[in-house]
Parts: sequence; structure tokens; C-alpha cells
Amino acid sequence: MEDGAEALRKSWLAMLAHERRASPHTIRAYGDDVARFLGFQAQHVGGAVTQKRLAKLMPADIRAFISSRRSEGLGAGGVQRAMAAVRSFYKFLAREGVLENAAARSIRTPRVRRALPRPLSVEDAGRAITEAGEHKLEWMGARDAALLTLLYGAGLRISEALGLKRGDVPLGATLSVVGKGRKERSIPVLPLVAQALADYAAQIPFSGPPSSPLFLSRRGLSMSAREAQLLMQKLRGALGLAERATPHAMRHSFATHILQGGGDLRSVQELLGHASLSTTQIYTAIDTRQLLETYENAHPRGRR
Repeated sequence: MEDGAEALRKSWLAMLAHERRASPHTIRAYGDDVARFLGFQAQHVGGAVTQKRLAKLMPADIRAFISSRRSEGLGAGGVQRAMAAVRSFYKFLAREGVLENAAARSIRTPRVRRALPRPLSVEDAGRAITEAGEHKLEWMGARDAALLTLLYGAGLRISEALGLKRGDVPLGATLSVVGKGRKERSIPVLPLVAQALADYAAQIPFSGPPSSPLFLSRRGLSMSAREAQLLMQKLRGALGLAERATPHAMRHSFATHILQGGGDLRSVQELLGHASLSTTQIYTAIDTRQLLETYENAHPRGRR
């Protein structure tokens, strides 16, 4: 390996991409964080950041970087991510036998309070799907309705839904998708979901092989996440939905409504593709909040 910090950073990013199979978004964000860290240290210590310099950085040098980023307006979540990137970088350097420095591991980062997901009601989710189908171009109406039905009926992330290929339709009893961390999971397919996708696939006006994208733009290109966001923005205006009505809110609604219907947490974890049960447990907090709201509104002791 070359001695320069930038060469080390590029080797680390290559490892994240090929060994850890990190998403392009993660690689871009982590790479930017460490580039900022190296740029700051070059000014802070007064000279090029070399391998030797990285080995000698003290906790105070890393805290100075955090303070600088906070002064630029970076929030607690951004600081936490930046430090995760720096720690990952140093861990890689230690694993490769380049250098050892425990300074990054000694830094405590601020806790980030996880915001509760904001699901739609069952009625609003249904209204959104119905309205999405009312497009002046029939095939695009079928596309929009199929996409929202898939998000709400199977709990997919928008990237997972837009990653489906034409060859995936018609859907069988289950659907295999590759989610975060390149982890594959199998999801039961409701007949309503399978029918919505089949109806859309039959109306696509563009030809393409089984390996081509299923969800297409008006011009026949792969539909983007931004287009899905604009669709929900339009539905918010047409139906008077809250700002929380986003493509991802359909996935939140899927999880919340299953739990409210008696589903168990472990099953929902598997359906959503969460690596940790603690991530799924946040949906139980929604139920608790709604229960308290119901109590306060309906129970004699809860009325003020």
C-alpha cells in the first residue's frame, strides 16, 4: 500500500464495496466523511496526512474534527455517521497491518433519538392506491397502483420494488428480494399484489427482455425513486394526506398494520429484512402511543 492517506482511503472504500458489499449510498457517504476528516487533520496538524501521522493522532485531534463539523451545522446523526466511518477506516488499517491507533474507538458520540415511523391509516393507504390508478395514461395508472400495492402489501423498500425485473412477473406464492447488505429474503405474496403487478405488466407499452426493469418511466426508462416520491407528493395534494405520506410510509404502514392485526415481532422482522430485532421493535412504540391516545380520548380517567 502507498503511504498517502488518500491511497489508504481508496483501498478502504474498495474493501467496503467488494467485501462488505456496502450500498453505493453508504460508500459515498462514508467516503465523504473520511475525506473531510483527512482534510481537517491536514490543516489541524499542519502538514500532509501520512500513514505515520494517522498512527499518531490523539483523541483530542479527533474531538477537534467533531467540534469543527458541529460548528458547520452537522447534527448528532451526522456526527455519529462520521465517527462510524472514521472507526471503520481505522479498523481496516489495523486489519491490513498498516497501523494501530485506538484513538477513534475512545471517542463517545452523541446518542441519536430514533424518530418513530409515521404510518398511514388503513383507509388512507387504500385511498392512495386507488387514486394512484387514476392516471390519464392507463398504463401509468396501472404502474402507480401496482407500485403502491407492492409497497403496502409486501413491505418492500422503494429500492427493492424498483429493482424488480420483468421476468419476476407473474409473481408466485413468494417473492425473493435483495435488500440492505445484499441480504436476500423471501416474502409471501398476496393475491391482490400479484394481480396488480400482472395487470400492469400486461399494459407496458415498451418491449424488453426478462432482465429489464419492471417499473418504467413515461419514456420507457427505469423508474427512479424520485418519480415515486413525486407520485406520493401529488397524492398528498389530491387527497389531503399528511406530509408523512411518502413511499417509505407505505412500508411503515405494512409493518404497523400487521402488528395491530396480531402479527408477531419476529415475523415482521423477517418480512421487513431487518438485521436486528431492535429495529423492528420501534413499531411496538407506535402501538403504545396509539393506545395511550385512545386511552386519553376515550377513558374517563384519561379525559382532562
